[in-house]
Amino acid sequence: MFLSPTGVSVGEQTWRWKDVTDLQVLDVPVRSAALRWATRVTTLVAAALNAWGPGGPSMMTAVVHAQDERVETPVVSAAATAYTQREVDLSLGLLSHFVRGSASPSLLTQWWGESRPAGVLHSRDREAVLEGWLTPLM
Repeated sequence: MFLSPTGVSVGEQTWRWKDVTDLQVLDVPVRSAALRWATRVTTLVAAALNAWGPGGPSMMTAVVHAQDERVETPVVSAAATAYTQREVDLSLGLLSHFVRGSASPSLLTQWWGESRPAGVLHSRDREAVLEGWLTPLM
């Protein structure tokens, strides 16, 4: 799924924000912090022992409602293991603002241009960024 200031693209299909009436993400991998760390440790140990290799990323389902159509398509999760429930709730809240037009995905590119993170953010850091975007919208 690709979000831009003008619209949302999933696979070969693109919709302008003004045509999108709802955007949902289903089957989001959610785990507690302890379970995410246990999964990472288990994966590292198993890979080091050559006993098992990690599988691919989790799959989610994007559901786009635009005008009179409803399109469901599988999308790849960007999380190495899973997201926290808070991160999911904040992300879905932000998507809701994009659909309503009260926020633009330009927030994402503006943040990237200003912060240039050196590596992958931890869940607490991602939650803080999402909260920073959502707070002015409340």
